[in-house]
Order: sequence, then structure tokens, then C-alpha cells
Amino acid sequence: MPTVTLRFYEELNDFLPGSLRKRDIEREIQPGESLKHLIESMGVPHTEIEVVLLNGVSVDLDRQLQGGERISVYPMFESLDVTPILRLRQRPLRTSRFVTDAHLGKLARYLRLLGFDTLFFNDIGDQRLVEISLSERRILLTRDRALLMRRTITHGCYVHAIEPWLQLVEVVERLDLAAQARPFSRCMVCNGSIVATQKALIEDQLPDQVARHHDTFWRCRECQKIYWQGSHYSKLLKSIAGLGVDNGEAGDVKS
Repeated sequence: MPTVTLRFYEELNDFLPGSLRKRDIEREIQPGESLKHLIESMGVPHTEIEVVLLNGVSVDLDRQLQGGERISVYPMFESLDVTPILRLRQRPLRTSRFVTDAHLGKLARYLRLLGFDTLFFNDIGDQRLVEISLSERRILLTRDRALLMRRTITHGCYVHAIEPWLQLVEVVERLDLAAQARPFSRCMVCNGSIVATQKALIEDQLPDQVARHHDTFWRCRECQKIYWQGSHYSKLLKSIAGLGVDNGEAGDVKS
């Protein structure tokens, strides 16, 4: 049976068994097997890949293999100049719109905290997530490798971290989001935009203590949730600064 030699670079190795990481891998193939099928059979979703070189020449994932090829697979945002090389998607992944799967609800809230338009559903199936990602040009965030291996998905990101704040750190760093962030501009609950509002218009909805000690407020355009710079505000500012994000100015979540 014919064989090919593969090499995965940088974080793509995280998808491989330890014995296969950061080295040449010889793999048997079926003549005519596609690059996409071969790569994903090893556990690496195509959405994690930016460039593939076949015998030193950039190709797309539909390329069929015959045996004897040397394949180099590079991740998104690999630090090399890929301008003259064939990228695997026409549009860059660096867009600020997201949709997350049902297991990343807290990550969705944190992304909204940074001002990113992020949809989250806990009651729709994978196919609907794919449809939303495609129709609204949103990056699909998930910990489900199989979901990212669907051929129709063009922009997706596998989230490695388990703890929600570390997931946020990972996504911000990997997708280079710090400069795009607009903290406290979006509702963490419903994803609506937050705008300043006059205290007189919402005073009857405020707890007495809040009304006595605060004069500046914001309200979500969609769900009408009220925000102010409450007791958690300073802590949130420090956490956001740790991401390399400009804090901006707005209110803390009502508590």
C-alpha cells in the first residue's frame, strides 16, 4: 500500500498522540484519498489549518494523493509570511462574530464582556450551529472535533482549555482579538448592545442602595437589563487588563 510522509507544526501537534508530535509521520493511504480525509483521520480538524504544502507546493484540501508525497501542515496564524501561498479560506478568520456550542456558555458571556457579538444556544443541534456559522459568517467555537470536521465549516476554532476564563485567554490570544475588543459594550445575558441611560428613566427599577450610591447607568437595548459600575467592576478591569485589552468605560453587571 502506498505511503506519504506528514509533518504537523506548532499547536496542531496538540491533536496528535504524544508519540506522533513534532516529527515526520509515515502513513499508509488509499490511492486517490483526499488530503482532507487523511489529515482529519489523524484527529486534526480542517478549520485549524491555514496552509498545506505538498512536496513544497501549496495546495487545497481536495488534492488527491497517490503515494510518495511529503505533506507539511501549518496552523492558523503560524508566524511565517504566507502571502504568496494558497490559504485554505478566502476570508481571514480574524472576525469578531462568534457562535458557541452548548458547552461554552460561560465563554460566550466572557466574549460578550469584551464586546464581541457572540451567540450561544443550549437547545439547538449541531446542524443548526453549522448553518448559523455559515449564514452569518461567525466563527464556530467548540470542543467537539467532529463538529469542526464537517466539510461545510469554513471558520471554526477548537477550544483546548477547560476552565472558562482560560478559554477566553486562549481565544483572545489565538485569534489576536485584543485590539478589536470593546469591553462593557455588549450585554452578557442576551448579546444586545449597551447604551447610556438617564438615572431618572430607570430609578424605579433600582435597588435602594444602588440608587443612593450611583448616578451613571447603562441599559441593554434588547433585554433592558441595567448596568452600573458595581462592586465587581474593579476586579473585572484588572482581569481584562491581563488580556492586553484596553478597558474602556462602562458599567458592571447588576448584582
